[in-house]
Amino acid sequence: MTPQDRISRLAQQIGDRLQNASQAPEDIQKGVQQVVRGAFDRLELVSREDFDILMDVLQHTRARVEALERQVASLEATVEAASAAQSTPMEAEVPPAPVEPAEQGKPTPGNPS
Repeated sequence: MTPQDRISRLAQQIGDRLQNASQAPEDIQKGVQQVVRGAFDRLELVSREDFDILMDVLQHTRARVEALERQVASLEATVEAASAAQSTPMEAEVPPAPVEPAEQGKPTPGNPS
């Protein structure tokens, strides 16, 4: 139901209550109050205090999400840098020392042949 339909329905209900103008003014007022109260109940309104509390929660949540997004971006950059460093060969890598032929036949402490 659109807001215009709700307003029209509310006006119709108030008009119906006022048609019985022969009633006492207190009865008319009570009837109109019931109609208006029922309309507000169907609108699912929240109090200003509840709205302000929810806005504070939303702002804190949004700030936390933004902080976590920055943290994730930083971690992703760190992972990318580490992956890039591992995938490229190191130019300063030292080749293993060659074994001299004279030493090949000599027994070593770990290999007593």
